[in-house]
Parts: sequence; structure tokens; C-alpha cells
Amino acid sequence: MAEPQWLKNMNPDEYMQEDFDAKGKGRYTVSGINKEDPDWLDQAAEKVHAAEGDDYVKLDSGLLTVNQINWMLRDTIGELSFVDENNQFLWYNRPVDPIAKMKAKRVPEQVGNTMNDVHPHVGDVIQETKKVVHALRTRQAGHDDVYMPVPTGNLKELVLHYYKRVVDDEGNYAGIYEWVQDLYPLVKYFCETTGQKLVVDEDATTGATYRRNSNPDAATGASTKAEAAQEQAEKPEPAADTASGASEN
Repeated sequence: MAEPQWLKNMNPDEYMQEDFDAKGKGRYTVSGINKEDPDWLDQAAEKVHAAEGDDYVKLDSGLLTVNQINWMLRDTIGELSFVDENNQFLWYNRPVDPIAKMKAKRVPEQVGNTMNDVHPHVGDVIQETKKVVHALRTRQAGHDDVYMPVPTGNLKELVLHYYKRVVDDEGNYAGIYEWVQDLYPLVKYFCETTGQKLVVDEDATTGATYRRNSNPDAATGASTKAEAAQEQAEKPEPAADTASGASEN
């Protein structure tokens, strides 16, 4: 992922101390259940007598049933997930389509797992994830969120991982929610609606790496400025204006 400079400047001796085994205990931690148990959700819900189905939930600005909350979040644009202050993965908005391909894949059996179990131990995934978590836990450089675009090799796909610091009513760190979405369809709709188009900014100091690692010639690739110029050059010349182009004889 392409991380911001302030995140790159963080001290690894500090953020690598994040406990991704979730050995601690937060305000709402459900204890006494194996976090790796694929049935963690049902066991934890039974233990705390969790509301479900048609039970009403009073929110700070609304009254909804658990079913209504589930339906709304399930159909919210993008992929959402939540990790608490103890680095335990507690929830994600599972797709309606059981065979839907998620950009940040999660499965029901992972709910309740630690961050160490949820993330693959390949490359620097754990290290980079700890960096993001610690940055938001400590509000590094005053930041409450992290934008992490993922180069996909396709200029018509911009997958963004957005991480937001969640706090309680007193402002204490309560966890992180992540929102994953391909932004290109939104940008495409904006351009079509407003009559604008995307072009390469030759003076930009960012984006060069993303474009270099992408394939502008792919069938699904976005047009570059050069391609747009070529397309314009191939258009037929407009008919002459007989009124203004008449000879002066």
C-alpha cells in the first residue's frame, strides 16, 4: 500500500509493541472463550445475552431493531470491519451474495479472532498493520485516520483502505473501523455527471509510481493524456463553415 510520509516516519520500536494476540482486556471484552474458536460469535453472544433479531436498540440518534441495523450495514457501500482497542476482530459487513469476492476478504469464522490470526504472516503485512493500529491508537502527529490506496495494476481501479480511529463518549480510544472501496466507479460517475474527465497532471508530485506500475494499454485501463490526444487526432475533421469560410472574391 502507498502510505503517507508521516506514517513512514514512525519508530518501529514503538509500533511493533502492539499486542496482536489480544492478550489484554478492554471494557467490552468477552472473556473465557477461545478467540480462535470458529463459533466464537454464538458463544460470546449467548454469554452476554446479546440483543438479536427483532430486539430494539436505542442509538444516540435513532431506534432500530438488530435486524434493521444488520440490513443497513450489510448493504452499505464498501466493506466495513471493526477491531476493538484490544486488537480483537469483532465485526464485518458480510456480503449478501455468499460467493461475492471481497477486496479485503473476511469470513464469519474469523469473528472474535485476534489481529495476529486475521492477517497473513507474509512479507511485512503484520508490521505495516501494527504501524497503522499504533498510529491511530496514539493519534500519531494528530491524525485520526489513515488513507492507504492499493496499486492494482489497473488505472480504472483505485482500491482504498480507509482506517478511522474510533473513540468513546469521553474521547478514549475504542478501536478502529476499516472501510474498503474501489473509488473509481464513484469518480467515473462524478465525471459523467459533471461533464469532466480524468487526465494526467504532468506537474503533479504524486501518482507517478501508481501509473508506472499500472498498464495503461489494458482493455480496462484509463486513458492517459497522450491517449486522449491520439483519440482526438483520429476524429474526422469538422465540416467547413460555408458561411464564414466563403472565398472573398
